Amino acid sequence: MSRSAVIVSTARTPIGRAYRGAFNNLPAPTLGSHSVKAAVERAGIDGTEVADVIFGAALQQGSTAGNIARQVALRAGLPTSVSGMSLDRQCASGLMAIATAAKQIIVDNMDVTIGGGLESISLVQTPQMRVAMDPELLAMHGDVYMPMLQTAEVVASRYGIGRDRCDEYALRSQQRTAAAQAAGKFDDEIIPVTATMNVVNKETKEVTTKEVTLTKDEGNRADTTLEGLQSLNT
Repeated sequence: MSRSAVIVSTARTPIGRAYRGAFNNLPAPTLGSHSVKAAVERAGIDGTEVADVIFGAALQQGSTAGNIARQVALRAGLPTSVSGMSLDRQCASGLMAIATAAKQIIVDNMDVTIGGGLESISLVQTPQMRVAMDPELLAMHGDVYMPMLQTAEVVASRYGIGRDRCDEYALRSQQRTAAAQAAGKFDDEIIPVTATMNVVNKETKEVTTKEVTLTKDEGNRADTTLEGLQSLNT
């Protein structure tokens, strides 16, 4: 008999600003655990019912290394009987994790699975970032290590998408995000997260910490203007 998979609950943290934001000192397992714990509570299930946790992450090193899905599950308080699997499909790791969680139900006869994703730019993309290139692979495929930001430039060039169109699109995105936040459209899906944030004194470079609670995405700028975007360096 065929099986179907349905999403019965969702939860996400706010999106923090890289390096200077509320989550710049929050370890990845803890970051991911907030969403998992909230999703389990919202579903009204016991943690022992979860068969597998699948998480996607593009840079699985630093605090995101060592099977981050398993670490997130344990940090969320799920029992050690719950397994974990980490995926990397750039740039759709989280989406693939959710799809794979559904497949675990449809194909592998699991009853309850969790799928999600996370990235910790602040704690991974640092000067100590461990990235080594295979010279023979590089000789075969010169663009294999190209970051996603650079692939966007390739797409823009290939399809003739100029700077003006990009600025207009960016402005529209900022405006829509600001309007959605003001209308409370993200409130139900977001769970507030309290974290210890690093704060750098601009003059002395001294690093101190403070406790903050993030309740909404902090990366967007509601006061963005087209003129401001056009003044940015390319």
